[in-house]
Amino acid sequence: MSNKETSTAFLGVEKSASGKRWKARDFDERTSLAIAQTRMIPEIFSRVLVNRGVTLETVDTFLNPSLRNELPDPSHLLDMDQAVERVVKALETDQKIGIFGDYDVDGATSAALLARFFSALGRSVEVYIPDRQKEGYGPNLPALRTLKERGVKLVITVDCGTTAFEVLEKGASEGLDIIVVDHHVAEPRLPSGALVINPNRLDQDTDHTHLAAVGVTFLFVVAINRALREAFWYGEGHPEPDLRQWLDLVALGTVCDVVPLKGINRVLVRQGLKVMAGRGNLGIRALADVAGVDRPLDCYHAGFVLGPRVNAGGRVGESGLGVRLLSSNDASETHVIAQTLDKFNKERQEIEQRVYRLALEQAEVEIASNPSLLMVSAEGWHAGVIGIVAGRLRERFNLPSCVVAMENGIGKASGRSVSGIALGPAVISALQAGLLINGGGHSMAAGFSLEAGKLEEVKTFLNANIERQWQGEEQVFELKLDGALKASAVSSDLVSLLEKAGPFGSGNPRPRFGFPELRVVQSSIVGSDHIKCIFSDVTGKGRLKGIAFRSVGTEVGEVLLNHRGLCVNIAGSLRQNEWQGKVNNEIFVEDVSFVG
Repeated sequence: MSNKETSTAFLGVEKSASGKRWKARDFDERTSLAIAQTRMIPEIFSRVLVNRGVTLETVDTFLNPSLRNELPDPSHLLDMDQAVERVVKALETDQKIGIFGDYDVDGATSAALLARFFSALGRSVEVYIPDRQKEGYGPNLPALRTLKERGVKLVITVDCGTTAFEVLEKGASEGLDIIVVDHHVAEPRLPSGALVINPNRLDQDTDHTHLAAVGVTFLFVVAINRALREAFWYGEGHPEPDLRQWLDLVALGTVCDVVPLKGINRVLVRQGLKVMAGRGNLGIRALADVAGVDRPLDCYHAGFVLGPRVNAGGRVGESGLGVRLLSSNDASETHVIAQTLDKFNKERQEIEQRVYRLALEQAEVEIASNPSLLMVSAEGWHAGVIGIVAGRLRERFNLPSCVVAMENGIGKASGRSVSGIALGPAVISALQAGLLINGGGHSMAAGFSLEAGKLEEVKTFLNANIERQWQGEEQVFELKLDGALKASAVSSDLVSLLEKAGPFGSGNPRPRFGFPELRVVQSSIVGSDHIKCIFSDVTGKGRLKGIAFRSVGTEVGEVLLNHRGLCVNIAGSLRQNEWQGKVNNEIFVEDVSFVG
């Protein structure tokens, strides 16, 4: 999204089928040419690299990242050394350690990483994951007391705790030592009586604020391991664990938390995917088996196959199943848990589809009034899927979207925003105005709760706030592209080369290209709402397969299904699709426009 510009639209596409203006990413042509010439690579690939901030001096480290060169010293994080000292004391005196985690993938992988590390040291830990519906997010006093009753002396919270002031302070006053390992944005105040390791503390100076909680947890494990080595803990009977074996957990949590895949995150995920491909973690192996994945696991599988199943336990089932699965070394146990999570995930998908259909009906009515923000609500919607549904509405309408699940006079809401519109601060303003029970978030996502009677007032307030952010100007939603490719230029070698810029995700998007003047040769619906296509160039010789996910019923889908034989411009990314031993290059279609 941007204000209307006068620069030339890419391929002349001022308004695509989805209502977007196509724009070429800004790049340094001189640097791109220098990289292409010195590294003997195609210019289109060097342009992709430059679009990601790569220079002639950094191209080698970008293409060959290593933990040895990029892993920061954990001790630069505040409270790290004190926390490590407290853990070492607990290990030396055989004190019981408890782990309080979050129910999402980042929390589950963080807790599983700690559980596996302490198990490798010969120590069992008590893991507590709160029930999403009954206990909500973050530490609560009954849970801390339960851990204490189980003999825990030291509690480590992962992916939560930074703003749990009263709960942690009360827990500390009742005799628990507490370490917070988190990444969420902090307030000026921190819980007294607790050690807080968080790169997003306001008093923290670091370049690694984009770490997921599991990334911070990995640094914590590295620091503990180093301290134990220096204390001569390891030796006969105490072999030092190879921490790299757990990078698959780090990759899974990092990808699923949608943090930017740049810097150390990109290195952790890249190395972690190598470990994940070996399926050494029995839980990950079992999840891949029940999902029918018979190829090396990559970012797509982490984010869209494994992650949703781990999440399903917290959304519609048992919150602790994800941690149990990822920390278990019992093949029969992981098989049973994976099947259970797969069942929960199918239930989650059905619930999500039902809520999305109803939310979409409301949104299509709301959109007629030209709102700055979409807010839909209903009694009985499942709170575990409203964030996903909000994201789908945002994608469909290019507007900030909030979905509210009403129950017993209280609404629980989740919102997703678009680039350039800060939704979290708008929600905080509503909270400060006394309109919400609670609320918070960041620019792209927010959550809040409200009394049912204040729904319309909150909707009006948020719309006005976001309208001011729009600044009353005509807004143009943009689709940025890395360059143009003819169908005849697409080869397996080029697609494989493009993968070297990965892993792809938030902050490091998969290269997106414009494919000019392709003829729609065939198109058909596959699954429930996907469209499979065959495209050819104007000569009819160069052919490419394509697939447009979740496009049935959309403007893009209408063009693909109803304009066979016509020439269109296609925007999308390239992937290799392996089926029955044969590898095909394929466009993942994101947008389409008519030629001319």
